[in-house]
Amino acid sequence: MKTTNVPSFHIIGKAIRTTNENGQAATDIPQLWQAFFSGQVAAGIPAKTDTAIYCVYTDYESDHTKPYTTILGCKVDNLDSIPEGLTGITIGGGTYTVFSPEGNIAEGLVFNEWTKIWAMPLDRAYTADYEVYNEAALSSADAVVDIFIAVR
Repeated sequence: MKTTNVPSFHIIGKAIRTTNENGQAATDIPQLWQAFFSGQVAAGIPAKTDTAIYCVYTDYESDHTKPYTTILGCKVDNLDSIPEGLTGITIGGGTYTVFSPEGNIAEGLVFNEWTKIWAMPLDRAYTADYEVYNEAALSSADAVVDIFIAVR
């Protein structure tokens, strides 16, 4: 765990509104991932700045226990051309605490880290949190996924 300052950036991707209440996000978010890959969404996103996939959590109604929006997409240069059916968002930047869990991604690596984060006394901003799935996350057994949590 480390703290870093992140400049603002743009994401274009597929979005859903979900909640952690009654385990709803555990159903909705895997469906979002499936739709993202089966629809080859990344291939249709213009002006990508890298090959990573970003999973953004934003538009929090209150905190992590209430509804929020999840956007699965790619970092882009600008939001000038958002394909139909996709959403564009600017991550405002700021101070983030970064968690980098390592292990088998198929065995709940990311979700397990989130349960630890939810239990921590972090002074969360609830603006936009995100996960980065780059080269290090591709190895299922030895994955490393960076999770950025916006803090005050």
